[in-house]
Formats: sequence, structure tokens, C-alpha cells
Amino acid sequence: MTKEIAPVNIALVHHPVINKKGETIGSAVTNLDLHDIARAARTYGVHRYYVTTPYGDQQQLVQEIISHWQDGYGATYNPARKEALGIVRLADSLETAVDELTTIYGRRPLLVGTSAQPQAKTIAFSELRARAASGDPVLLIFGTAHGLAPELMAMTDTNLPPLQQKAEYNHLSVRSAASIILDRLLGDRENGSEEADLNPPIHTSTLIKRYEHNH
Repeated sequence: MTKEIAPVNIALVHHPVINKKGETIGSAVTNLDLHDIARAARTYGVHRYYVTTPYGDQQQLVQEIISHWQDGYGATYNPARKEALGIVRLADSLETAVDELTTIYGRRPLLVGTSAQPQAKTIAFSELRARAASGDPVLLIFGTAHGLAPELMAMTDTNLPPLQQKAEYNHLSVRSAASIILDRLLGDRENGSEEADLNPPIHTSTLIKRYEHNH
């Protein structure tokens, strides 16, 4: 693999995903997801950010947004936004993104799913961070709506654990989840980089129970 190519990539999937009833659906592309995840991805050195949708009108929307910030008025108005949107790639499916990355790296990237629910096959953040640091190509897969459909989860090689699986409220936006995951994998690590994996944070509900018990 060419050393100059960053190993981590992300894909934001809009079909197939599930709704709150667990039904497979297609979701709409949002301007916020496109912009905010691109900015986070560029900040943390992601190579490519794929937006996948099979719908023609949604593909046109993505192309118009990218064009505005790459070639239109937005390119001169906000150069930083132009740089962030420069890593965005449109794909009609996750398979297309995987094929492109396989060509770039000369081998298939590790497909890593994300979910708010625990999955059977998981990889610790520390292990994935080490694999990325060694140069192994990685594709982080995020689902819109209520998450990736089962057929996509079945495609993954492994999955990251939920960010807050023991929390009483566990419903982050995909933009927030992507930013947190990127920071855990690619963020600066000082004063003991493994503490987040070895010593999970104490949740607020636990602190409240301890306070009530002691008072």
C-alpha cells in the first residue's frame, strides 16, 4: 500500500437501512450529515468519505452540494469547507465503495460496522486503532435512519461496540457518533492512550445512585 494514502475511510449508507419498526427502507440525504461528517473526517485524516444512495434524486442533491463547494461560489467563500468536501465520494451502493477502495489499496479494506446495539462479532477500539496505525485499510460503515439493515451487518468483517451501550438514553445522531468514533480511533492520545478501553467511564445514573445511597 502507498504510505501517503491514509488507511481509514468511512461510508454513510442511506439504503438499505432500517426504520424504528425494524423495516428496511431508504433514507434521504441531509445537508448536515454531508457537511459535518466531512469536516470531522478531514480533521482526523480520513482518506475518503463515501455517501451511498441508489436514488437518482438523492445522488443529484449530493452532486449539487459538492459542486457548490468545490467549483461554485462556496469554493471561494469558504476554502475550509471546500477542503472538507473534497474527500466526499458518491456511490450507488456500499459494494461500489468497497470495489473502489480495493482498487486503491490493492486489497479489500476491513469492513467495520457501527451500531447502537451490541453485535455478535466486535473489535475493540484499541485493536482497530492499532490495525489502522499499521496501515491496514479500513472502511467504517455508518447507517442513517435507525441503523444498517441486517443484510449490510452481515457483510461486515467485524463491528465496533456501541458507544454507550449501558446508557439509559442511547440515540446519538449519526453525525455525533461518527465524530466520537473518529476521535477514539484517530484522535491524539496523551497520558495513557488505552484508558478509554480499559476503564470505561462511570455513567451519570451510577453516580446518582451512589449519591442517593450515601445520603
